Amino acid sequence: MKNNTFFAIDSLIPRTFEIGRRFPYSRESFIKDLLAGVTVGIVALPLAMAFSIAAGASPAQGLYTAIFAGFFISFLGGSRYQIGGPTGAFVVIIFGVISRHGMEGLVLATILAGLMLVLMGISGLGRLIKFIPYPVTTGFTTGIGLLIFSQQVKDFLGLSIEKVSPEFFEKWVQYVEHIGTFDLKTFMVGLGTILIIILVRRFFPRIPASVAGVAVATLVCFIGKLPVETIGSRFGGIPNSLPTPIFPGIHWSTLKAVFPDAITIALLAAIESLLSAVVADGMTGDRHNANMELVAQGIGNLASAIFGGIPATGAIARTATNIKSGAQSPLAGMIHAITLLLFMLFLAPLASVIPLASLSAVLMVVAWDMSELHRFLRIIRKSPRSDMLVLLTTFVLTVLIDLTVAVEVGVVLAAFLFLRRMVETAEIKPGAAGVGAEIVYGSIKDSPHEQPEHPKNVEIYEITGPFFFGVADMLQDTLMTLEKKPRAFILRLPQVPAIDSTGIAALESFLTYCRKHNIKLYLSEVREQPRKALERSGFIELLGAEYLVSSPEEALEALKR
Repeated sequence: MKNNTFFAIDSLIPRTFEIGRRFPYSRESFIKDLLAGVTVGIVALPLAMAFSIAAGASPAQGLYTAIFAGFFISFLGGSRYQIGGPTGAFVVIIFGVISRHGMEGLVLATILAGLMLVLMGISGLGRLIKFIPYPVTTGFTTGIGLLIFSQQVKDFLGLSIEKVSPEFFEKWVQYVEHIGTFDLKTFMVGLGTILIIILVRRFFPRIPASVAGVAVATLVCFIGKLPVETIGSRFGGIPNSLPTPIFPGIHWSTLKAVFPDAITIALLAAIESLLSAVVADGMTGDRHNANMELVAQGIGNLASAIFGGIPATGAIARTATNIKSGAQSPLAGMIHAITLLLFMLFLAPLASVIPLASLSAVLMVVAWDMSELHRFLRIIRKSPRSDMLVLLTTFVLTVLIDLTVAVEVGVVLAAFLFLRRMVETAEIKPGAAGVGAEIVYGSIKDSPHEQPEHPKNVEIYEITGPFFFGVADMLQDTLMTLEKKPRAFILRLPQVPAIDSTGIAALESFLTYCRKHNIKLYLSEVREQPRKALERSGFIELLGAEYLVSSPEEALEALKR
């Protein structure tokens, strides 16, 4: 069965199973994978904990996610280089789910999202996810960046707030009200972390900047015995053993309550993971299997939820680090997960002294990176106003309402604006008999023919552009403009690449009108997709095959007989 059919089971082959078959693998390849996996594991360590803390979970849950989801996403994935784990895009969603439904609700939502992702991959929807409009992805990405930044202000400034509101404006009102609790030492730790990250990126790009920033800040706080809040003081440290599997109780009321959140998690996981895979393809020249990638993301999220983790997806920055570190196969991603596991088992006490201000600083830098402000401003300054409207709508809804609403409204708005542009480019205009058309490999070539006499009682019109529901009314309007009813009506379709059911219905109504008034209707130069659609609908049988002609001249010759 082909990939473009509804079920794509035959294409669901993990890239791990292709090692040594579809791409060569040697001892040197393994060494490169080992070094890359350890490197990206070190990079992922502070990020996994920081994202989890920012989302309202514990640092241990972030590690569980990176270990279990990260391993299965690499082991079963459709990309050779993908690194999975907690990401900034999920922070806002997870925070909201935990606030509304608690941790058990998050686990159930993650399990549902995992099942959805598996079904999306099996059904071959991997390709469709790529059609999310660019202004929509930019709008919600920039919005998420702003939300992540705003969530880190409390820990960055050391403010004493018992519970931070999940609402954007209410959160900033709290910050202003509690600014008197500002702690200078905590602020200096966070600011110092950001400066170290910037300097390392500038002068030592081979060193993981976030790791260096957190390591230096931790060392300074430990040696100087600075009274700042740490992972240990807030969470009691990190366990040095694997969690036991958990299976939440499933109640119909809870299932209904978290279902919209599960859809958001699944959709965002699909978008970000496939975007990350595309970036990896661009860096390496490889081609990922989108459907298998979605299946792997689903299984990874199921494993994460069962072992106490949070939602996961492909992480673009860590995937890029994996590639730059010399990764050769999915083994590098599995080694990254094993590296994190070894840290948790043997070095967990070290994590308890990490200052929370340094992790909040790392997330502020992540928020700046993912906001892609230059792309956001470029769309506003240089793109069509319709794209700017979609961008700003998605951005505002992400920040003020909800990411689910933002994506849904953004996609629908983009679709409506696209339809409007299509309607504006389509038209029904008077044609001429003297221009024939040849269909050559699906494209139209105009070729001159001798112009037979165009009888006055024959109307020739031409439709340009897709003939869909946005254009169908034009055909009826054309009839209304005719002063006299002609003997025959020739409708040229050489520039109609596609037709939908509404277009077919409009043709059927047009045919009924023509027959009622004894007008012969001819369709001329019908291309492949419209022809097949008209055959399947039964319209050609209704019209009569003799009225389907290759040129207006053929119809005019038939009228002479």
